[in-house]
Amino acid sequence: MEDRIDMADGLGRERMYDAAIVGGGIGGMATAARLQRRGLTTIVLEAHGQPGGCAGYYRRRAFCFDVGATTLVDFGPGGVGGEFLEEIGSPPIDRDELQGYIAWLPDRVVPLDRDPAAWAVERARALGDTPAHRRFWGLLDHLADVFWKASRKGVKLPIRSPADAILAVRSLGLANLGVVRYLNWTLGDALRREGLQDDRPLVALLGMLIENAVHSTVEDAPLVNAALGVTIWGAGQSRARGGMRGFWNALVSRYRELGGVLRVGREVLKVEGRSGAFRLETRKESFEARRVVLGVPVAAASAIGPPGVAEVLARYRRRDDATMGGAVVVFLGVPDSEVAGQPVLHHLVLEDYDRPLGDGNNMFISVSPEGDLETAPEGFRSVAISTHCELAPWEGLSDEEYDRRKREAGERLVGLARRVYPDLGRDARVFEIATPRTYERYTKRPRGAVGGARLSLANANQKAVPHDVGVPGVWLAGDGVWPGLGTVACCLGSRIVADAIVARG
Repeated sequence: MEDRIDMADGLGRERMYDAAIVGGGIGGMATAARLQRRGLTTIVLEAHGQPGGCAGYYRRRAFCFDVGATTLVDFGPGGVGGEFLEEIGSPPIDRDELQGYIAWLPDRVVPLDRDPAAWAVERARALGDTPAHRRFWGLLDHLADVFWKASRKGVKLPIRSPADAILAVRSLGLANLGVVRYLNWTLGDALRREGLQDDRPLVALLGMLIENAVHSTVEDAPLVNAALGVTIWGAGQSRARGGMRGFWNALVSRYRELGGVLRVGREVLKVEGRSGAFRLETRKESFEARRVVLGVPVAAASAIGPPGVAEVLARYRRRDDATMGGAVVVFLGVPDSEVAGQPVLHHLVLEDYDRPLGDGNNMFISVSPEGDLETAPEGFRSVAISTHCELAPWEGLSDEEYDRRKREAGERLVGLARRVYPDLGRDARVFEIATPRTYERYTKRPRGAVGGARLSLANANQKAVPHDVGVPGVWLAGDGVWPGLGTVACCLGSRIVADAIVARG
């Protein structure tokens, strides 16, 4: 995936591209590949030394670690990700279907099975089978079914034109239009309706799932988005062979086969000009394009332009900048024996019902499968342990304070993970810790924030940052715009942006 020189494009200095995409994460690369497949000439400019962003990877001592996203969602036939691969003419990604998770609550263990029937039985056993519980889960199941189908049909939000409204009706189906009333509900509202707001195990499990899926809370998460997040493993989660590195190798290879140009180590400092004649400046050279797709966080898009973008985005930033959050991640390269004995590779762990989520009270564990030699040497595995965190406590620290806090956070996460894997990390060949400062350095995300704004009724769906902000020739892509974070969300967003660009001509 090296930044190879492509003599056909004259190093990018003279050629006028149909579209320049700033940011080589899932949203940016998927948009570029779709446009390239549809006959437009594209170039992707990525600040880091390789594409991926918060769905990327890094290598250390023969191990390979996923730095953010560790799974692909809905990449099977007919899924949002599957549709993307089909459109760009890519063969299916070599991947393993995941059976589900295990949630480790303080007083019980709850398997989250991919099979809906098995999950229904397990949640009734572990979390309650009263009429209130059945009504609550019935509502979530219904909303998830309706909106997963709508996503696969390319529904677009926010609705800004009659064409958008017609697409939304067609995507939902006339028989399901009644679910629109739930767009003004939170997950907390649904729990309160059934009197379940004080059911600690249920609320804790939902909280962990919501935090991972939409970076929100039970009280704030819009109900529709929460329903999708709570059922995300049932929508078809898989892991690429070789982890996200395997995914990116396949995607970049196909993009280049289509004639697309990828330039890494090209941080875009400024975008100038207007529709039909944009100029993108980097430290190494400049590039020209008729259109620009900003596949970077909203704050970064505001900083680099082009003219008019910062002014349009200012109101969204006033609303959302304070809602951004980060992550602390421990990366371990360990012997097989340290992660043996569990039937699944992904675990959610909560230490204390009475403490807020994040900052090490809960975490997500992802383990590479046995025998995946692209991820770890024979006899070893790669492990990532992550927890969400606030950004402010990691800012303004001296080097000594930062090192101490980072070490303590890593030790805490590994200690809690030993509830699942008692010997984890005792003979680690790699033991590294990432913080918001790490993400800011390597992914160039302002303050090291990950995953876009924490979703709420104030900033989601009809109130989300749109892909088309009204600046001619400029579109936004990635986790800062609707529908938000995750591989499936960014694939859907790329479809919306590509459709709009092609329709405008």
